[in-house]
Amino acid sequence: MRITGILESCIYADDLEKAKSFYDQFPGLEFVSAEPGRHLFYRCGESMLLIFNPAHTSKEQTNMNGTGIPLHGTEGAGHIAFSIRDENFHDWKKFFSENKIAIESEVTWPNGSISIYFRDPAGNSLEVVSAKLWSS
Repeated sequence: MRITGILESCIYADDLEKAKSFYDQFPGLEFVSAEPGRHLFYRCGESMLLIFNPAHTSKEQTNMNGTGIPLHGTEGAGHIAFSIRDENFHDWKKFFSENKIAIESEVTWPNGSISIYFRDPAGNSLEVVSAKLWSS
């Protein structure tokens, strides 16, 4: 028995309309569903990106088939790193420029992988980085 991967990653945003406008523009993110005031769900490869409004999910009980989903939420910036292909690095820099998304930092890691850090409208720290970053 062992964990085989991460199925969902979650960040929080108070303004889901701004978050949706921001995330809808990203190639590779497929909008799946929304519940106004509560959440946005995006497919990202074989994983799901969940964006919750903490004002709802930390205070209002949601039930599924009669069973409560535990309350959750956080304050402050979360972090998600999206994997990209090395050959698309310059295309991503162009995408950020064309969409007026400020690059906060570029980091070259010891194995040669490059990360580009930027922020979403809620202040979450986002990153695009070569999938080889964590290769052994």
